[in-house]
Amino acid sequence: MATRHVASGRSAVLRAAENYVKWDPNVTTRSAVSKLLDCSTNLDGNLASPGSLELKSMFTGRLKFGTAGLRAPFGPGYNCMNELTVLQTAQGLLSYLKEDVANNVKEKGVVIGYDHRCSSGFTDYDLSSKQFAMVSAAVFASQNVPVYLFPDLVATPLVPFATTRAGAACGIMVTASHNPKDDTGYKLYWGNGAQIISPHDANISRHILENLEPWGRECEGWGGDFGDAVQRVSRPTGEFAGEYFERLRTSLCSDFEGNEGKEPNITYTAMHGVGHAFTKRSFEAFGLSPFVSVSEQQEPDPEFSTVAFPNPEEGEGALKLAMEQADRVGSRVILANDPDADRLAVCEKVGGGWRLFTGNEIGNVLGHWMFKKATKGREDDKRPIAMLASTVSSKFLSSVAAKEGFLFEETLTGFKWMGNRSEELRKQGYNVVFAYEEAIGYCCGDVVKDKDGVSAAAIVAEMVVKLRQEGMTIADYLLELKETYGFYVAKNSYVKILDEQVLEDIFGELRNGGDYLQTINGVKVASVRDLTLGLDSSTEDKKSTLPADPSSQFVTFMMENGAVVSLRTSGTEPKLKYYVEAVGKSEAEGGNVAEALVEGVLNDIIKVKCRGYQLTLPP
Repeated sequence: MATRHVASGRSAVLRAAENYVKWDPNVTTRSAVSKLLDCSTNLDGNLASPGSLELKSMFTGRLKFGTAGLRAPFGPGYNCMNELTVLQTAQGLLSYLKEDVANNVKEKGVVIGYDHRCSSGFTDYDLSSKQFAMVSAAVFASQNVPVYLFPDLVATPLVPFATTRAGAACGIMVTASHNPKDDTGYKLYWGNGAQIISPHDANISRHILENLEPWGRECEGWGGDFGDAVQRVSRPTGEFAGEYFERLRTSLCSDFEGNEGKEPNITYTAMHGVGHAFTKRSFEAFGLSPFVSVSEQQEPDPEFSTVAFPNPEEGEGALKLAMEQADRVGSRVILANDPDADRLAVCEKVGGGWRLFTGNEIGNVLGHWMFKKATKGREDDKRPIAMLASTVSSKFLSSVAAKEGFLFEETLTGFKWMGNRSEELRKQGYNVVFAYEEAIGYCCGDVVKDKDGVSAAAIVAEMVVKLRQEGMTIADYLLELKETYGFYVAKNSYVKILDEQVLEDIFGELRNGGDYLQTINGVKVASVRDLTLGLDSSTEDKKSTLPADPSSQFVTFMMENGAVVSLRTSGTEPKLKYYVEAVGKSEAEGGNVAEALVEGVLNDIIKVKCRGYQLTLPP
C-alpha cells in the first residue's frame, strides 16, 4: 500500500475524513472511511477518484441538530448516524447543559432510552440504537453526570415520563419512529418532559461544532465497549415503568372495576416495534381483557420483514396482516402502534370492510371522550378545561370548545409546541386534558407531555367497551359528534420532492413577491398566513399570532367558503405536505368542497401534471 504524504493546504473533506478515522470508536465505520481514504488519495495526499465522490458526500457538511433532534440513515461519515456523530452530539448537548446553571445537570442527570433499530442486517456496519444510547451514556458518565439508562428496549413515551419523574435535566430517546429500516434518530426532551424548542436546537448545534474531538483518553479507548464508563454513575430505572402504568390507571382510566374482565375483542399490532409489552400492560392497568396480537409483527424486528413502510398511517398495505387476523378471530376493532409506540392507528369493521379512521377523526373522538371524562364525576375539580391541536389538524375541536365552553388553542406543528404550551397552561391553572396532531399522535391527560400511543390504545379500548354497552360503534359516535358540532372533512396527503430548489420555487410562486395566490380552483382566498415569515393578512398589524419559523416553509390560505388549505415542508422527510379541510351541513357537502380544493392544490399550486417535476405521489 502506498504511503500518503500530508500535503499542504489539505482540503476540508480530507481533513474531516482523517479526523473521523482518528476519532471514530466503531471499527466497522472507521475501517470503511480508512479504506476510502487509501483508494481516494494520490501520493501527494490529494483527493483522486474513484472514491473521492463518496468521501465528499460523507464529509461535505454534517447532520444538523434541530428541534426534531437528529434523524438519518445508519452509516459512516458526518451526514449519517454512527457512533462518532452521536458521540459529538452528546458532547455538544452536555456542554450546553453545563452552561444552564439552573438545570444543574451534574446533580439532576439524564434519562436515556433506545429502540430496536440496527444496521447489521442490511449493511456492513455494526451500528444500533442501543450502541448510540451507550455512547451517549458514556459521554455523560465520563463527566460524572448521573445516567438513568433503560437497560432494555423501551417505548418512547416512557422517556419523557422518566425525565420528569427523575427530575432529570433532559431525556434522550434513540429512535427513528416510523421511518424506513435504514434510519435511526436522536430525540431530545428537556427537563420539563417536552421536546425541545428554539433556541435550544441552535445552541446545541453550536456546542456540537465546538466539541467535535472526543474528550479525554477514556474516549479514545472505548473501542465500542462503554459499559465501564456507564456503570460508574448509572442510576436504576426499574421503578419508572411501574409508576407510569399506575399513573395511567389512576388518572386516565374511567372505571377500573367496571372494565375488569370486559372483552373489547381487539386485534393489536406492534408493527415490528417495541410496543407490544407496553401496550399489553396498559390494557392490564385499565382492567381490560388482553388483545389478540398479530404474532408475525409482535416482536421487535429491525428488518420490518412484513411491511414495506412501518407506518400504520399507510393504511391497508401496513395493516394487511392485522385485518386478516381480525377477520379470523372476529375482532371488530384494530389498534396499531408505530414502531416506537408513540402513535396510534385505529380501524373498525364497517359493513363488510375495514375503515381506517384518519388521525383527525380519532383526534376528534378522543378529544370529546376526554372532555366527558374530565366533566363526569369530577365536580370538585374547578380548573377550566383546555385542549390543544396543531394548526394543520382539524378545526373540529374548536367547534366543540365554542359550544361546551372550554379553551381550545392551536400551536405550530409538532408535539414540541403542544408539550411546552400545555405546561404553560397548567401553570395558569388550566386542566389540559387532551392534545393531538393529525399524524395519529395523541396525548391524553398529564402523564406525559408528548404523544403517547401506549396510553391512547388503552383509552380507545376502554371507549370501545363503554360504547358497546350503549349499542354504539366508534363510527356511530363520530357521526353523532358531527351531527352535533359540524361535518368537518379533511383531505391530507403529500408529494415527495427530492430537489430542495423545486420546493423553494413552489413556495416562491405561492408568495409571488408578497402578492399571494388569489384563488384555488376558482375559490377565492380570504386571507393568508405565512408562518415562515410571521405574516397573517387577517390581523390588524399583519403579524401572525403563532411564532414564525424561518427554517421551514409553511403557508396557509383561509378561503372565502370557510375552508382552510395549508402547505408545508416536512422536518424529517423530503415531502411537501398539504392539508385541506372544509365544513358542510353533511359529509357529502364538506367532502365535495375539500376534494375540489385538493384538485386545486395539485394543479394550481404544485402543478404535478404540467410542471414536469419528478414527484412521487403516495399510494
